Amino acid sequence: MRCFTMRHITRMTLPFLLVAAMLFAPGASATAQGEDPPSIRVGSLSFTESVILAEMISLLLEDAGYTVDRTFNLGVSAEAHEALVSGEIDLYVEYTGGGLVAILGLPVPTAGADGSGTPTASVADQTYNAVAAAYLEEFGLVWLDEFGFNNTYALAVTAETAEMMNLRTISDLSDHASGLSLGADLEFPDRQDGLLGLEQVYGIEFGEVVPGDPGLMYEAIGNGEVDVIAAYTTDGRLPDLDLVLLEDDRSFFPPYRAAPVVDLDLLEANPEIESIINQLAGTIDENEMAGLNYLVDVEGQDPSNVARNYLEDLGLIDPAG
Repeated sequence: MRCFTMRHITRMTLPFLLVAAMLFAPGASATAQGEDPPSIRVGSLSFTESVILAEMISLLLEDAGYTVDRTFNLGVSAEAHEALVSGEIDLYVEYTGGGLVAILGLPVPTAGADGSGTPTASVADQTYNAVAAAYLEEFGLVWLDEFGFNNTYALAVTAETAEMMNLRTISDLSDHASGLSLGADLEFPDRQDGLLGLEQVYGIEFGEVVPGDPGLMYEAIGNGEVDVIAAYTTDGRLPDLDLVLLEDDRSFFPPYRAAPVVDLDLLEANPEIESIINQLAGTIDENEMAGLNYLVDVEGQDPSNVARNYLEDLGLIDPAG
């Protein structure tokens, strides 16, 4: 696997590389000096996907000899971020768009070209670079490699509603939103990359907004209690409910690519943790993540078992005896 400094050669500025090279020099590991490895506190957000990913990380660390303290279901991003900054946990999985807008309050970059006409990096890469640099500077936190999937928000309606109102895009809601109710997670109504910004960009305002547990909003639209939901594109329940994802025709939602965010002090003392966790880099696409979520949310399987089976299938840990 690529080391911390090598990974960022093509994605970070030279000053950042120099800092990283000094911090992650060989020989800094506590275990390399004969000390017992620390107990690592792994957190998660309060939804299925985050728990599954946190379990994968926990199992990889345990397989490498670390003791893991699981502190899952911490709430929304702001709460998990605060737990990480305050030292209550050592790492959790965040999403690049959420980190950029909800935590840092930065604008979403745009694709295009510089003054010389050279194409800029993709929006996804620009977003990652922005959060990685800002988190390190402002919070002393390191973004490791992305898992490979983008779990963005998407407004979803039932196939019946889409046909009745001729809805294909979010813009199509403009003539109907005032008479519709929106179900969402607890964060979405108050996030600039959520309802606040969405209403501004699309000029729509829903008649009622019903925030709550992410799992309950799927039940609510299935039961006809709400008309529209702010769904997650990797949610395994979408096909079962025959929902239609409305096209984000004004490209409002930023990329939400999942990656671990880790305390710098932990990595400075134990740099091998990066390579352990980065075994998951690029191994999970949208369909695979949706399938894992389905196993938990629809089939009722235990997240830890789902995570273990996936790691065993990848050959990253040995099958349980």
